[in-house]
Amino acid sequence: MSTKITELPGGLRIVSHEMPHLQTVSMGVWVRAGARNESAAENGVAHFLEHMAFKGTERRSAIEIAEEIESVGGDINASTSSETTAYYVRVLKDDIAMAIDVLSDIILHPVFETEELERERDVILQEIAAANDTPDDLVFDLAQEMAFPNQSIGRPILGTSGHVEKYSAAEIHGFRNAHYSASSIVVSAAGGIEHAHLVDMATKAFNGLSHGKGPGWDAAKYEGGFRQAERPLEQAHIVFGFPGPGYLSKDIYTLQVLSSVLGGGMSSRLFREVREKRGLCYSIFAFPAAYEDASLMSVYAATSPGKAAELTSVITDELASASAKISEKEVARARAQLKAGLMMSLESSSSRADQIARQLLSFGKVPDPEEIAAKVEKVDLAAVRNLADSLFSHVTPTVAAVGALSGLASYDEIAAQFR
Repeated sequence: MSTKITELPGGLRIVSHEMPHLQTVSMGVWVRAGARNESAAENGVAHFLEHMAFKGTERRSAIEIAEEIESVGGDINASTSSETTAYYVRVLKDDIAMAIDVLSDIILHPVFETEELERERDVILQEIAAANDTPDDLVFDLAQEMAFPNQSIGRPILGTSGHVEKYSAAEIHGFRNAHYSASSIVVSAAGGIEHAHLVDMATKAFNGLSHGKGPGWDAAKYEGGFRQAERPLEQAHIVFGFPGPGYLSKDIYTLQVLSSVLGGGMSSRLFREVREKRGLCYSIFAFPAAYEDASLMSVYAATSPGKAAELTSVITDELASASAKISEKEVARARAQLKAGLMMSLESSSSRADQIARQLLSFGKVPDPEEIAAKVEKVDLAAVRNLADSLFSHVTPTVAAVGALSGLASYDEIAAQFR
């Protein structure tokens, strides 16, 4: 693979994947700082900072930032997660120097003017309100809070209205100054880019980054429990959650295979049993939300109030019996799905730039895709069954529900099936 890495003396890392057949470049800045780095009083500040980065710098106004990228047909955006914040662009390869200049400007020289700050505060408050009005968003926030209560990993990434309403420019600057250091940042690009050229441009553009290492985060502590929010809806939205290994664990590939077996497509156990055989829901899926030191293996489905009890019963039966019923055929199919998805992601410059940046931040290296595929291929039936047994036996499950919940079984009834 044509992936290359350079680390500068200050700790900034630059990674690229050359795709010579492309006329475009996807590139960005990935910061090892997100919601997990926040104290309880700072909930939502990482996301607020991400928004404010586009609202003006010492050299550009908010509209000039957008216009400079879009005037050449490019696009620019950003996202905040529990452990990272990413700022990224996609442009024609001849415009990469301008894109790097814009990205370095918003990272190094943001100016949080009062008018822009107040306007963006209102935007984020609307974003929070929209999430609270969206049951299949809200139910995951409730599940996360119950799985990891009173911890940064369990708090909503957007923050709460009470927190967002009070943040000052000084507090946002303070979070940025504490966490946006050279050793916490990766500049990543994929597409029609030469690595040496990228290194030269990034070295000049980001030479103002502070050195040193920002504070990390507390270890995740799973607890589990039940949260519900009654809403006048036509359905009950339900999430089950279980504690699993983090992405640094050797068991992460087994977890991904298990997740695919359970709810990774139309041939998965839950889809076949819950939707195809019984018609209890339109959509059901399973996935692991993986973090450095933990994961939350989740199952989501929504159904009408009168079918909620049957839905939860069928799901719990499938999960509780998984360690005994999963077959070699299912494991082989899941391995194939994962390997195909991995290889397909290599065809997208945006996906590849994001992938190699996160791998470098997480593992300190970029594994060869063939190496990852080999690890997936080594996952066997015994490993999947053993992990299923450890996840779904003698555990306090997380259950969250939003909507019309009159027909939902009690938490004690649900939890008893996993004890």
